Amino acid sequence: MKKTALNSIHKGLGAKMVPYAGFEMPVSYAGVNEEHQNVRENLGVFDVSHMGEFLISGPNALALIQNLTTNDASKLVDGKAQYSCLTNHEGGIIDDLIIYRFNSEKYLLVVNASNIEKDWSWIAENNTVDADIKDISDEYSLLAIQGPKSIEAMQALTPIDLNAIKFYNFEVGEFAGAENVIISATGYTGSGGFEIYFKNEEAPEIWKRVLEAGKNFGIQPIGLAARDTLRLEMGFCLYGNDIDEETTPIEAGLGWITKFNKSFKGDEVLKKQKEEKPSRKLIGFVLSEKGIPRKGYSIIDEQGEEIGVVTSGTMSPSTGKAIGMGYVKLEHAKEGTPIKIQIRKKSVAAEITKPPFYKK
Repeated sequence: MKKTALNSIHKGLGAKMVPYAGFEMPVSYAGVNEEHQNVRENLGVFDVSHMGEFLISGPNALALIQNLTTNDASKLVDGKAQYSCLTNHEGGIIDDLIIYRFNSEKYLLVVNASNIEKDWSWIAENNTVDADIKDISDEYSLLAIQGPKSIEAMQALTPIDLNAIKFYNFEVGEFAGAENVIISATGYTGSGGFEIYFKNEEAPEIWKRVLEAGKNFGIQPIGLAARDTLRLEMGFCLYGNDIDEETTPIEAGLGWITKFNKSFKGDEVLKKQKEEKPSRKLIGFVLSEKGIPRKGYSIIDEQGEEIGVVTSGTMSPSTGKAIGMGYVKLEHAKEGTPIKIQIRKKSVAAEITKPPFYKK
């Protein structure tokens, strides 16, 4: 199992460690609910160094990215990031990712940890334009500093004006004594903050300085369990749960990052699906009775017919309600539709609700 550069520090803090995407990762420290609420109210720091990073450069970098991803990367300017998908020939989602543009010949793709090898093979195999590609995943660490007090707490660590970094923008500069740190605002929690990318050898010192700078603002280290409840409250997809190679961006409500003004893998399949409407759709729901929905549970209609399946579910710490997402047949996907979740032997009443479930 792989370890991040901060592995021994997490263990020293008493983190509960679990195998995740081939890494030994901290799932919780003080407990999921406490960590979750601290991010919503103060700030928390996540070690997400298991994520993958690929550098795409050279005169044909953009051509390669355009051919492989669903969003229109030609719209990017220097210092801007973009959410997108890698799709296969059938329009299925190989991965969801973030693209960073440094300049017209240098881009960074940030991919999910569980898909690093698969994504790399797909990109290399389809690099027919001879772009320069480099997997730098093992060289870099990544911290997500999230919560409403993040900017105020971390400003002391950098001369860069953190307030000026708008959502899906980034800067490169000094942070916590390290040079050439990427500071981006592409958060996955819905509570503001930013992510910092830096070399592995700088990780222990940066971690220490982040915790010191955040001490008077209530900072806590946060595990992957709270990361999951935070993202689910916002209705953000998790690869392997809500999206995978058997789901398309159109079914997953990601039509907004699927642009047909260019050609990309699987685009004809997706164009047809968009025009003819998909047979199923990813929906959010809230339980109106006691119970917790889990991945794989059946979604049934009021007549008891199975109409879909739960892909993510939890008891929402911010709202006190049981929430979830899942795919249902298109004719049942309207907001406000009463449904039931089959939790073991009991069918529990719920209603289709448009995320986010948590509103500031």
